[in-house]
Amino acid sequence: MTGPSIRLARLRPRRQESRKPVDDGGFNRRLLAPMVLGSVLNPINSSMIAVALVPVGTAFGAPPAETAWLVTALYLATAVGQPVIGRLVDGYGPRRLYLAGTAVVGLAGLVGALAPSFGLLILARVLLGIGTSAAYPAAMHLTRSEAERTGRSSPTGVLTVLAVANQTIAVIGPTLGGLLIGLGGWRTIFAVNVPLSLACLVLGAVRLPATAPRREGGERLDHAGIALFAVLLLALMLFVMKPSPALWYLPVLAVLAGVGFAVRERRARSPFIDLRALARNRPLVATYLRQVLGYTATYAFLYGYTQWLEEGRGLSAASAGLVLLPLSLTALAVSGLTGRSPAVRGKLVVAAVVQMAACAALLSAGSASPLVLLVAVGVLAGIPQGLIGLGNQTALYHQADPAANAAFFPHGATTGGLHHLALFMLGGAALLFLLTLPDRSLVSIESASPEES
Repeated sequence: MTGPSIRLARLRPRRQESRKPVDDGGFNRRLLAPMVLGSVLNPINSSMIAVALVPVGTAFGAPPAETAWLVTALYLATAVGQPVIGRLVDGYGPRRLYLAGTAVVGLAGLVGALAPSFGLLILARVLLGIGTSAAYPAAMHLTRSEAERTGRSSPTGVLTVLAVANQTIAVIGPTLGGLLIGLGGWRTIFAVNVPLSLACLVLGAVRLPATAPRREGGERLDHAGIALFAVLLLALMLFVMKPSPALWYLPVLAVLAGVGFAVRERRARSPFIDLRALARNRPLVATYLRQVLGYTATYAFLYGYTQWLEEGRGLSAASAGLVLLPLSLTALAVSGLTGRSPAVRGKLVVAAVVQMAACAALLSAGSASPLVLLVAVGVLAGIPQGLIGLGNQTALYHQADPAANAAFFPHGATTGGLHHLALFMLGGAALLFLLTLPDRSLVSIESASPEES
């Protein structure tokens, strides 16, 4: 999800790779096509599934609490996979990891398209999470390498292309998914990964630079840290998706795993996540928190509202995708209009305010609401979707939960559940606003971000 996932791989400094320079001394534009196509694999798979949860549940007799695992499985795999692959990119170069990751995406597409059981469908989503975790770290590695080679420390234009592409795909994903389901059923949203994977493999093999592996002594993966981090996330997700006093041991396990993870990372020579670096970089921590808050509301809206349109409002997957099309167009227009502006704090403040308004408007939705109201709510929600990714990605570059739907829709996407979800998202948007408005470190990013021609 460009997601909605946190780019922890960016905490470690990048080593410059030797490469053949291009003649004009500018960014090597041949890299853009594989970078963009690879990086959108995660948001397209994160968003298309929104309109498929109800049809998949019907096909396998799975309630919303179970189909939510199709979302969670990808995000858990991405949360662990991106930092790991970011480290591997440092050692083996972006090309190898990009090609391996996009090949896994194609395999996952086949598994999902042919899966005879719900369990195999979850496995396909895990593979998609792992495979789609490679392209973004590879793209950021290439961007930094090109910035060092060309002497342009702020490649705003390249970052804008990546951000707008990811935002565009994320917001048109439900509409695209609805159209695919209307044409060939829910399995088509898995099958579409096969041609996308082949295109990435061809572009990556032809255009990405080949580099020799650079494995230095002591540069090893922190397997214990990775395992503790995975246990922490899994225990939290299991409890949040189905909170119950009988599952008291899950938050206890999460706390123990979190303490063990913190102790391990502070002692490890090559930590999975450098907690010391985080402690020294408070603006970066604030950016991560803003990203979590912003995308929690964004994706909770995406999945919750889409499920409600299908179950609570009675629309088909294709019709629900069409209702969300104005949201997609609004987010696309906002991304295009504001993409080159360095006003990071302004984007996030406006996004938080409008996101609160969209959540408040959602409280007025009901099973008899006219379509014009449902479309208007989507248009309003499209504005923060177009701003949050741009603002946070710029901040991350310089400073370097879908589970909620299962909790609020335990027995189906009812209107009451939608209103409770709206209140939850409203609280997250308010926290995003309060965390952004007083942060003066974002102003220095704006003044240090000249536009790239």
